[in-house]
Amino acid sequence: MVQTTTKPLSLEEFLELPETTPASQYMDGKITQKPMPQGKHSILQRELSFALTIALKPERTAQAFPELRCTFGGRSLVPDITVFRTERIPRDHDGQVANAFNLHPDWTIEILSPRQSQTKVIRNILYCIDNGTEMGWLLDPEESFIFVYKADKSVQLLENVDIVLPVPEFAKAVQLRVGEIFDWLKR
Repeated sequence: MVQTTTKPLSLEEFLELPETTPASQYMDGKITQKPMPQGKHSILQRELSFALTIALKPERTAQAFPELRCTFGGRSLVPDITVFRTERIPRDHDGQVANAFNLHPDWTIEILSPRQSQTKVIRNILYCIDNGTEMGWLLDPEESFIFVYKADKSVQLLENVDIVLPVPEFAKAVQLRVGEIFDWLKR
């Protein structure tokens, strides 16, 4: 069940709170907890993260991160999968990937969970796009379709199983079909 607090907190106060499972997000002074992932969501998140890693790793163009907290523009969101171009990944002084990502992702991917508000998820995707994210995907496992949100805020609804999904320019090595993604639920 999604919980919402009513007492407004600052972003700084929110970031001092202990992490929750599932993750909590901060938007406009309010904290909302994401729904607990279920089977379809978990499979899609795992397999898509693997597929993105396999496609993007050889050229080191970008990396995919599941459930990564991204804090930017006064919000702290935890998309199901974020993709960052390699040169934008925050690093520690020794070159290791940093823990804190205080910037927008280059690509955000959300997977709709049962009884999750599609409107809230779309708002998060559009917020990312408003703050510099190049593309957002919203996967709906119950309906087997994918919404693609582009930087110009145009939206495509893709459900034809043979369609190759559009990706950001930096991720052109990713060649996934709609049917391929939803076939992961049958294996």
